[in-house]
Amino acid sequence: MANPFELGPDRLRTPCDPSIFEFETTRNITDGAVIFGQERAAEAVQFGVQLHGDGYNIFAHGPEGVGRRYLVEHYVSAAARGRPSPPDICYVNNLADANKPRLLMLPAGMAIRLKKDIEELIQEIDTALEGAFETEEYQSRLHAIEEEFRDKPAHGFEELQKKAKARGLTMIQTPLGIAFAPVGDNGEVVSPDDFRKLPDADRERMQKEIQDLQSEVQMVLRQTSRWEREMRAQVKELNREVAAFAVGHLVDEISSGYGDQPEVLAYLAEVRQDITEHARDFQQLGEAQAANPAAALAGGANIWSKRYALNVLVDNGSLEGAPVIYEDNPTYENLLGRIEHVAQMGALVTDYSLIRAGALHRANGGYLILDARKILMAPFAWEGLKRALQSRQIRIEPLGHAMSLVSTVSLEPEHAPLNLKLALIGDRSLYYLLCQHDPDFGGLFKVSADFEEITNRSIANQQAYARLATAIIRKRDLRPFNRAGISRLVEHAARVAGDAERLSLAVGDLSDLLRESDYEAGRNKRDVVTDDDVEKAIEARVFRSSRVRDRMRDEVLRHTIYIATTGAAIGQINGLSVLQLGQYAFGHPVRITARVRPGKGEVVDIEREVELSGPIHSKGVLILAGFLGARYARDFPLALSASLVFEQSYTGVEGDSASSTELYALLSAIAGAPIRQSLAVTGSVNQRGQVQPIGGVNEKIEGFFDVCRERGLTGDQGVLIPASNVKHLMLRKDVIEAARAGQFHVYAVETIDQGIEILTGIPHGTRDESGAYAPDSLGDRIQRSLREMATKQIAFVKASEDRPKL
Repeated sequence: MANPFELGPDRLRTPCDPSIFEFETTRNITDGAVIFGQERAAEAVQFGVQLHGDGYNIFAHGPEGVGRRYLVEHYVSAAARGRPSPPDICYVNNLADANKPRLLMLPAGMAIRLKKDIEELIQEIDTALEGAFETEEYQSRLHAIEEEFRDKPAHGFEELQKKAKARGLTMIQTPLGIAFAPVGDNGEVVSPDDFRKLPDADRERMQKEIQDLQSEVQMVLRQTSRWEREMRAQVKELNREVAAFAVGHLVDEISSGYGDQPEVLAYLAEVRQDITEHARDFQQLGEAQAANPAAALAGGANIWSKRYALNVLVDNGSLEGAPVIYEDNPTYENLLGRIEHVAQMGALVTDYSLIRAGALHRANGGYLILDARKILMAPFAWEGLKRALQSRQIRIEPLGHAMSLVSTVSLEPEHAPLNLKLALIGDRSLYYLLCQHDPDFGGLFKVSADFEEITNRSIANQQAYARLATAIIRKRDLRPFNRAGISRLVEHAARVAGDAERLSLAVGDLSDLLRESDYEAGRNKRDVVTDDDVEKAIEARVFRSSRVRDRMRDEVLRHTIYIATTGAAIGQINGLSVLQLGQYAFGHPVRITARVRPGKGEVVDIEREVELSGPIHSKGVLILAGFLGARYARDFPLALSASLVFEQSYTGVEGDSASSTELYALLSAIAGAPIRQSLAVTGSVNQRGQVQPIGGVNEKIEGFFDVCRERGLTGDQGVLIPASNVKHLMLRKDVIEAARAGQFHVYAVETIDQGIEILTGIPHGTRDESGAYAPDSLGDRIQRSLREMATKQIAFVKASEDRPKL
């Protein structure tokens, strides 16, 4: 008689019927789906893209590989196409203060045109000025000015010489300046000795006259300084006049093309004024640099270019709509821009031409997409980004200055206004951690786009999944898939979801499997990918990742790890665990044993005592004592001491999926009822004895099946799972074929009573009105054993109390 809890082979896997697809191959599908199963996230992204306001930035969160970036870029790109191209961003030299470069925001495409115009102007400046300053008219006027002011000091000193001669003195030039000395009758300068021999009155008179003449010398020298200033002023005015005549019309020609751009006109006017003021000085400096290669190399070959050239940070002339930028390396400088330096004469120097754009500049007026984890890992990038969003300005400053770590002089470029929509992409854990720990986060990212991992496996969704696969096939230029191949993909999506009624939305995994299946079809020289190719691709993927699984299975088969698949034993049972290594998960059986004796009602979890179990596993074990006491020891104390252990387990144990397994081992040990070792068990349990669902049910079943198959299927082997996990079953075809042949069994139980009956072959029984179980039932054996332990414990305590105390 068949066991009522055994699942038929048709319930172990929910296949995808190829007939639900109306195409023969994906080549016949006209529309490939780009968005599938992410209606909630898509609505959130659309809302965030279309609503413009402070803080309505988007955080797209969900597991890796569900198409977060693709969906965000899809809606952002669509919105960007309907928006105008933002202005170009440029910096020019602040001719009044070189440390504070000025910002120019120009209509898209104008920056490059202005840059070329200014470059042409720079090329013409030298030629125009050289010609202007070499004309005969300029040279003659310059010579006239110099001659005029050269004669004035000479005339003043001639007058002083005449006055000195009239007073018996002469003017002489000494290393210390102009001096006066008395002259004798012979016209020779009187020596100091002869001067001291003169009468006192004559000496005093001469000294007085020398002092007066010295005062006049000072007056002449002061006039000479004033005349030199007047000469320089006249020369400078002449240079201004000549420079304005030489280059003024060149600047006017450029200005005529930017009549509707007042900022450009203002800058060109400043350039014109600056050339007029400094043309001759810079021309002479340029000539000196040209004559000295070392100086030219250090200072730059063209001084006009370094002073007037346009530094274009962002050119949006080629854009059609607003920019969409994804910054793969969102460091502080890559986001906010940087100021570079060059080495000159052993020192690092910089100027406005070395300002470089960041992602915020390139995305300004459009959309910026960033990876949340990457920006949080980059030092100070998160704080810099928040500051820019809050102030709506892009401040380019070295990181050391921004963090007040250094105080050296640097450029202070004018801040650029910021207007963009930001989308962060990250895990849910990051999103909720930022919500909890960053007080600014909620105000800056008001739109949460929560991506799903799975969706319902309805016929409509399976058809949509086929369209999604088609879109990827065409994008990757892969071979078309036939209906059977698509059906196998759908089944794999359900297996990845761990639920026969759901489909995984892991687009990345689907894309990889499509490519790998196409590879298998190519190896088999097929033009169309079939279900066999998909199956081989899945098997190859498992093979590449299964080294550890195979090594562990080998140790079981070699009896290094003790797992029995035949016979029966008291207090010993096969549990099922799942190991996750990278992207690959596999099931592995583990032996669990229980030992009991009279005690204080404690169930000792050895894993917990040695700190090898996590809190969830410990919770599951603690539930067992509550179940035993409530079910079997209502009218007497629970007086057993039990120990539970995962045999040959040397690493941590977590989760409560083995709590029902541990309870079965415990009941077996209490009742003295052997458990069939041909069966393995998984499932958690509550205090009422209900078996609850667990994860990884497919991997666990297949892990025990593989061990049994390697040892030889006897027809008595199988697995007990929670009945609530039946809807999750998507087992391999070889497991199903073994079940169909009666060589392997899968039992679905709802209660501990049902499970223990299958494991021991003994009916558990039910309580009668008096609270007793039917004689010789498993429940009766457990209750009697617990009562005996309680009696022995009470007797032992009483004897201890009656024993004389020394």
